[in-house]
Amino acid sequence: MEDATRRFTAIDERSEIREILSSVYNSLKVKGYNPINQLVGYIVSEDPTYITNYNNARSLICRIDRDELLQELLISYLSK
Repeated sequence: MEDATRRFTAIDERSEIREILSSVYNSLKVKGYNPINQLVGYIVSEDPTYITNYNNARSLICRIDRDELLQELLISYLSK
């Protein structure tokens, strides 16, 4: 028996992360912010004030663990 812990990401979890990220991106854009700059600021600092409250975007982004968000972004980027 192997003692190593393995972690598997559910497909619906990945889909939810993408939906949340798209929603937050659109909310930032509607409010006139540069979504990329704001999301990078949030990812680097984990300060939710980089994300607008508009359309509940701030509470949505806080539902995603920052490590999972970074992992999903890298997977998406590297798979292209």
